[in-house]
Formats: sequence, C-alpha cells, structure tokens
Amino acid sequence: MMLFLALALVGVAVGGATAFVIFWPLALVHLRDRHPALRSELGPAAFLHPAALGWLLRGGYRAAGDRNLDGLATPAKVSLLVILTSLAASGALWLLSELMP
Repeated sequence: MMLFLALALVGVAVGGATAFVIFWPLALVHLRDRHPALRSELGPAAFLHPAALGWLLRGGYRAAGDRNLDGLATPAKVSLLVILTSLAASGALWLLSELMP
C-alpha cells in the first residue's frame, strides 16, 4: 500500500510539473517584457536555474507590484512546491517501505 501511495505522489508531481511548464515560462516572458530589471537579476537561462527557482519560491516577484505578474508567478510557485513536496513524500514512503519488514 505504501508503494502505491508513493507512486500516486509521483503522479501528483507530474501534474505539478505540467502546471510549472505552463506558468513559469509565461511569468519569465512577462518579466522580460515588462520588468527587465527584475529579469536581469535571474540571468539569461532562468528556467531551471537554481537561483531563479529560489527567487520564485521566496516570492521575489512580489517586489514588482504587478498583479499580472503575481497571477502568473503564484501558480508557478505553487506547482513547484507541489513537485518538491510530493517527490519528497514519495521518497520518504519508498524508504519507509524498504525499512519495514
């Protein structure tokens, strides 16, 4: 049963990855077009750059005060949190299933 739940959490992570792939590029394009100063902080290849992902998780996009950017970056942040949390929980369940007789 634990392995089934671990696999189900991997499915949740795939759903989160789908949402992330939709919203994060849209947020980056919005940053490029409307907030070049913020975009320059993230660097040229920000899609999977750890510093840019940390900026997203910290909510650095709120400094712009742009509701449209908030509407794109918040779902990207939530989906990234879903990915990280579900993969961590899936790994913990797998490890627990390995340790239990």
